[in-house]
Amino acid sequence: MVGDDAQSIYAFRGATVRNILDFPARFTPAADMVTLSQNYRSTQPILAAANAVIGLAAERYTKDLWSARGSAEKPEIVVVNDEADQARYVVEQILARREAGLALLSQAVLFRAADHSAQLEIELVRRNIPFVKFGGLKFLESTHVKDVLAVVRWLENPRDRMAGFRSLQLLPGVGPKTAARVLDAVEIATEPLFALDSFEAPPAAAEAWPDLLTLARSLMAPAAPWPSAFEQVVTWYQPHLERLHDDAPARAADLQQLERIAATYASRERFLTELTLDPPDASSDESGVPLRDEDYLILSTIHSAKGQEWKAVYVLNAVDGCLPSDLATGTTEEIEEERRLLYVAMTRARDHLDIVVPQRFYVHQQTAYGDRHVYASRTRFLPNRVMPLFHSRSWPPPPPVADAPAKAPLPKLDLAGRMRDMWK
Repeated sequence: MVGDDAQSIYAFRGATVRNILDFPARFTPAADMVTLSQNYRSTQPILAAANAVIGLAAERYTKDLWSARGSAEKPEIVVVNDEADQARYVVEQILARREAGLALLSQAVLFRAADHSAQLEIELVRRNIPFVKFGGLKFLESTHVKDVLAVVRWLENPRDRMAGFRSLQLLPGVGPKTAARVLDAVEIATEPLFALDSFEAPPAAAEAWPDLLTLARSLMAPAAPWPSAFEQVVTWYQPHLERLHDDAPARAADLQQLERIAATYASRERFLTELTLDPPDASSDESGVPLRDEDYLILSTIHSAKGQEWKAVYVLNAVDGCLPSDLATGTTEEIEEERRLLYVAMTRARDHLDIVVPQRFYVHQQTAYGDRHVYASRTRFLPNRVMPLFHSRSWPPPPPVADAPAKAPLPKLDLAGRMRDMWK
């Protein structure tokens, strides 16, 4: 039997670390244990930090990896303000290392859950950086996100047939033929809104049609306010989301996150332009691998990254609630598996390892431009005792402090004397 207890991370598939930990006791004295401790992938500073993280496990085989690959560079703990700064930091580092000769294919961004990369994916699209995601759909290619973006695009440009075709078929009772007839009427009409008002909806869509008209009257106006326009689209889409998807609550959380991202753009036009979205031509596309001669960045869940390696690795959301996931802290066994997940993520890196710690997470369902947020603490798997093995810094760095002129000393005040004078 060959195995590594420190990389047992598939309990959700029925695997258990006990198969490895209990093996010697079950087969003693027939079993001999041979420890393979030399690592040929990572530099020694990365292994030292990873050993310290897994060394705090409640139960494990005593095994510290070592490497002949020396380096003066410690793994980084990078503290950023929020998820938006996290995305910007990762993109800046990726581009800087690419300029230094490190191809995108040699770099990877790892995360605990597929939705943790949403903000980063939008930043990558905005910066026109190609990427492939393993472990779930790309955020912008999931069905519900495509639906909402199609509605926003269609209301921005009612003669966008691709966006309109998708948007209209969200209504119950509206199929391809009916949608085509609506779009034909809009195309020849002088005023698209008048064409929608005049169209006689099929009986099956009679109940949902007035809500669509109300949304169109509000958002087809040139001066439709932003980002409240996006919030109106999400509110209109909510009953359709619940009708079309069994996992509507999870998908609604994605839309709340997209709503928060939309609020960072100055206008609807800027939002749609900077995302450079292609017309949605499928209901749900798996993120596939580009051509072999292309250079592209890897985004992956930690589970999907096991067995892989890259020269530079960035680990997102190293905070309690994300890593460990707040859904996986019910038992000691679950928490220990989350610790092993961080260990697996760290040991995917060959030369460079950046672990990013956002400080603030914004609260969903608040008013536009609201600033309600919660503060997150660094993951419990990186306590103070292991921090000397990392290089800690904040990003963006504070601006240099200019030499301030010397201030004249303040005059001394006789407060006691002033108090006595008040009673004279």
